[in-house]
Amino acid sequence: MARSKKSWADRLAATTPHEIKRMPRDLAGMKKGEIVLVPSVRLIDDFIRAIPGGSRMSVKEMREALARRHGTEVTCPVYTGYHLRVVAEAACEAHAAGAGIDEITPVWRVLDEKAPTMSKLSRASAAFVRRQRTREGES
Repeated sequence: MARSKKSWADRLAATTPHEIKRMPRDLAGMKKGEIVLVPSVRLIDDFIRAIPGGSRMSVKEMREALARRHGTEVTCPVYTGYHLRVVAEAACEAHAAGAGIDEITPVWRVLDEKAPTMSKLSRASAAFVRRQRTREGES
């Protein structure tokens, strides 16, 4: 029997905790031996929800802030990208299902056209992020 595909909301609800590890080798801009935060989807979602309206930050700035907050040297860019996509797709999915803007994670305060994650989003989600950035007066 085929398994049904998880919704973005189901992926967002994952309870896998974040981890702190020492890098075993150089990978994705992280150096062997660095202490790295491997974020969970909930950690990314909670961080973005705390960004006030009208504010924004780059993905790099978010990763740096998360690393400082957790006492690590770096936050894994690979897991950050995966989880940003989940957060963005879940926000668009929830909005399409009737959730108000104030009820969803304001991922548009982190994602912009320069963020690699934007190219991974569905057309609907990428357009949603762009509309919300414009609505908040951001380009």
